[in-house]
Amino acid sequence: MLGVQLAELLDGVPPGVGEALDLVTGFDDALVHGFARLSEERATALTSLAGALSATPLGGRVGEAAGKLAAGSVAEEHLTALAGGRAALFGAVHDALLARLDAALGRVRASWEEPPATPAPAADNLLSGCRSWLGELAITGWRGVDHDLVSASSQTIEALLPEPGLRRLAVLLDGLAAELRASCPVGTVERLPARRWADLWTRALLLSQAGGLPGASESAGVVSGRLLILGVDVHEHGTAVQMQVHGILEPADGAPSRLVRTSVAVAKVDTIVGPALWRLLDGYPALLGALAGRRGLDVTDLPLLGSGDLVWHDDRARVGEPVDPFATARLQLVGALAPAVSPLDRHPVRIAEPVLVEGYRATADGTLDLGGGTLAVDVDRLPACGPLTPKLVASSSACIGLVRWDGGRWLLQPLAVQTTVKRQTVEVHTGDWALGPTDPKVVKAEARAGDAVAVLRERAGRLLRR
Repeated sequence: MLGVQLAELLDGVPPGVGEALDLVTGFDDALVHGFARLSEERATALTSLAGALSATPLGGRVGEAAGKLAAGSVAEEHLTALAGGRAALFGAVHDALLARLDAALGRVRASWEEPPATPAPAADNLLSGCRSWLGELAITGWRGVDHDLVSASSQTIEALLPEPGLRRLAVLLDGLAAELRASCPVGTVERLPARRWADLWTRALLLSQAGGLPGASESAGVVSGRLLILGVDVHEHGTAVQMQVHGILEPADGAPSRLVRTSVAVAKVDTIVGPALWRLLDGYPALLGALAGRRGLDVTDLPLLGSGDLVWHDDRARVGEPVDPFATARLQLVGALAPAVSPLDRHPVRIAEPVLVEGYRATADGTLDLGGGTLAVDVDRLPACGPLTPKLVASSSACIGLVRWDGGRWLLQPLAVQTTVKRQTVEVHTGDWALGPTDPKVVKAEARAGDAVAVLRERAGRLLRR
């Protein structure tokens, strides 16, 4: 059973993972204090990172960069080389962990195919401005960041946002700047999210290189067929929400089934929370109807990216017959082709593989006893916009979820469970309230609170009419 297979996965980590992560920690500590004033210990950390990559194609450039920074010379090319080295280490850790997970699940994964080269966006000055600000952050270090340094990014970000090809970089930089601004002056903050900020800095610096921004060439073509939904993962932020749907695509041309994702996202304000989030997505009636009704979707000519992501167009989808996600998982998860991982996405924190776990026993400490090991359950990721709760997970007998790697261990994020309520076996999914809550108590609470989305839309319309 899958529970036993996952138990084998929990028996330690692949060799070298701990050592690689220690090297990254040393780099991140140097970034906290800034590359302009490297102590001997932090200079050694950069040299050690370069040494680990000495046998790779990056080895020469990263070694030179580490030497230059230790000598007090900081140039853009040196920072780029070190960012590439850090990303390469994380990529190696990601590959080792994912290979172990695939082996435990018996999952076959497609290989990455480099898309054809396309002309880079004609925005060299904007990309240069991004690299300049990121360089200042690295030289100053997180501890030296103040409001003036954060504000220096505003003009560049505002210029990036209107450009469709640069929007991914713009949103990334805007998010990093917002987190730094909220922590200013950073020097007084007791504990910093050093790993997270270094991840954002690294990704932004690599994306801001000429040719670093992927475009439409990522598409592997268009696909048609039947999409069987396994579950939905809700990514909520104060100013945005994204629904990432995991499923299995049965291609209309008879090709093997494949694991896919598709996402829809909208902007919001921080006062819109809970089940009201679904009303922001009323522009996607087919997708929401399939989630709430647990139905399949017949899709036509949806773009498919090399990463296994479907670019969603609701007008190209039709709600089909009822489909049991647990039956889909039992019958098709093992044989479905898993997507390749694009180079910039090779990071352990991005591992989120759909699985079906059965035959476990939920323990009092919130873990699942798999009969050979225990798997921690990440109940903190359960969204407030759906009916799935930690109590239901604790009483469940089967779970569709995402296996993740976070904090040095494997976790299971539930998307749906089978449990017993009033002596009846029921299924509860995170997307059950996509067309509105079905729990009478929640419906009454929503009615008392009023429709915040409708109120805000009415006010926005009134302002636009002036």
